Amino acid sequence: MITLRRSAERGHADHGWLKSWHSFSFAEYHDPAHMGWGKLRVINDDIIAPGTGFGMHGHRDMEIVTYVLEGALGHKDSLGNGATIEPGEVQRMSAGTGIRHSEFNHEAARTTHLLQIWILPEAQGITPGYEQKRFDAADKRGRLRLVASPDGRDGAVTIHADAAMYAGLFDGAERAELALDPRRLGYLHVARGAVSVNGHALQAGDAAKLDGESRLVVEQGRDAELLFFDLAR
Repeated sequence: MITLRRSAERGHADHGWLKSWHSFSFAEYHDPAHMGWGKLRVINDDIIAPGTGFGMHGHRDMEIVTYVLEGALGHKDSLGNGATIEPGEVQRMSAGTGIRHSEFNHEAARTTHLLQIWILPEAQGITPGYEQKRFDAADKRGRLRLVASPDGRDGAVTIHADAAMYAGLFDGAERAELALDPRRLGYLHVARGAVSVNGHALQAGDAAKLDGESRLVVEQGRDAELLFFDLAR
């Protein structure tokens, strides 16, 4: 079964410096029908104004993945990490017993567009951790490239959750298939552009929830960038 969630159905918050679209209940947006999907708890589609950002704040017991689409995001945390996340890079932060961090757009005139993703961990109280890796566009072109997994295989970042995350770029005749375990759940989010997923036409911000499906087919892309999550129930 495939259920579509259109971009306009998401929660939205406009704080001036931050414009955010929530795929699932978050902060002041609460929808009992959209509390998450399997282990996937949050996808926030954020646009941060130049010279602004999130001050130091804390998290516990969550796997947090940041995926930058445009601009750059400055990161600092209580573990001593300091980095800039740019398009093509995936950052994983394991909050575990507790971590504090800040995220800032240091650009003077350019916004930062990113997806922040929260995934429920397999165990609580783990040691906090951080990892960041680059995945070139050529590595995602016309395919679903594994970028996060529990075992870090194929160069992916390691997440402490029963979930895998893929990224792909699709345009024109490019097509990819992925075999799925129908006992698990899938979630596909279109970050930008347009694409067909198992015969369903999706636009930027749209999502497809998969339950009991044995195959994912991505095709007919128009400058599309997408993320797919293979999830435990």
